[in-house]
Amino acid sequence: MIKASINLQDLRRKIYLKAKSDKTWRFWGLYVHVCKIEALQWAYRDVKANNGAPGIDGVTFADIEKAGVEVFLEQIQSELHTRTYRPMRNRIKEIPKDNGKVRILGIPSIRDRVVQGALKLVLEPIFEADFQEGSYGYRPKRTAHAAIDRVAAAVVKNKTRVIDLDLRSYFDNVRHDTLMKKVAERVNDDDVMRLLKLILKAGGSRGVPQGGVISPLLSNIYLNEVDKMLERAKEVTRHGRFTYIEYARFADDLIILVDGYRKWEWLLQAAHKRLLEEFEKLDVQMNQEKTRIVDLTQDESFSFLGFDFRRIKTRRGVWGVRFTPRMKARTALLRKLKDVFRRYQSQPVGRVVYLINSILRGWANYFRIGNSSQCFGYVKDWVEKKIRRHLMYARKRRGFGWNRWSRAWLYETFGLYNDYGVRYHQA
Repeated sequence: MIKASINLQDLRRKIYLKAKSDKTWRFWGLYVHVCKIEALQWAYRDVKANNGAPGIDGVTFADIEKAGVEVFLEQIQSELHTRTYRPMRNRIKEIPKDNGKVRILGIPSIRDRVVQGALKLVLEPIFEADFQEGSYGYRPKRTAHAAIDRVAAAVVKNKTRVIDLDLRSYFDNVRHDTLMKKVAERVNDDDVMRLLKLILKAGGSRGVPQGGVISPLLSNIYLNEVDKMLERAKEVTRHGRFTYIEYARFADDLIILVDGYRKWEWLLQAAHKRLLEEFEKLDVQMNQEKTRIVDLTQDESFSFLGFDFRRIKTRRGVWGVRFTPRMKARTALLRKLKDVFRRYQSQPVGRVVYLINSILRGWANYFRIGNSSQCFGYVKDWVEKKIRRHLMYARKRRGFGWNRWSRAWLYETFGLYNDYGVRYHQA
């Protein structure tokens, strides 16, 4: 994320402090800040840093910079000032999923992403003051690793009954009227509300587009009441420094953990019931086939953010937690790498190494926490064998060339990615 200028940072800080100190305050006069060229410049830099694909108009960053970025931003500013701005329809892209289904991405044009970024710049500090501790998805200074660490710590503290939740097409089913009411609880600016409505309607009559700059913020606003309910449950049942329920949410991925002692069975059932009630208010459906209650004391496991969690006995003889990359995640990685090896079979090995290194680096950086060593070892061996096969194919020979090329030679000569160390998460 590109840092805003001092003036924008100061504005955001002041908005956040006011929102934090007065939970009933409704902010007005926000639209003028959305229209400022400084906000649009910041939003453009942030959008460009993500290097996204063009929208339905086909305009790329190269096209914009050829014609002049300042001209581009001044045109947007003029449309916002005169209230003539209208977002384009989102470009629809289907992303295949492992179960044979597809995830629908709604990709706004770069122009519309800049407007969304400027609007997010102003709205984010207001709602950041209202968001709860257990919410981690797409928030400043919060990461997936921190959410995983929170879940692992809860398991260690004997929270072994788990509600493993799955929401049915959450992003596609957000009700616009409900979302607008939630935003209006904190925003008293007709121009901002009108702009937000235009952005939402560009993606259809319902839902927030996965691919929109402001969509993660809106999805967190929509589910904030669920987080508040879980925080209340945590505080009501608290006994001094001991808590008996914990949760972590990353966008629509939600896990609730309850103390494993039998006396807290009622809390597990109550939390499940209250979740159903809150989701009904939001018209959000739980996928009953995939939602389940897990008992870690019965050697069961659950998944969260790409990791499988299981309760184990440590070497010291106490109960701990083991979390490893899901087999599904490893399979997806190998499938992606296989595709590179297949498509570039006739290319020099240096070219192939260059392409797979970026894939391996991103995957390993995400999964290098917890108990990933065994999985990493498998991936490393697999990649080495594929590289050897590639070298032998170029020489029209079979086998892996074990005697011809040492392991060290592969890394030193070609610069093959070799950072598979597991590290503890730093809070």
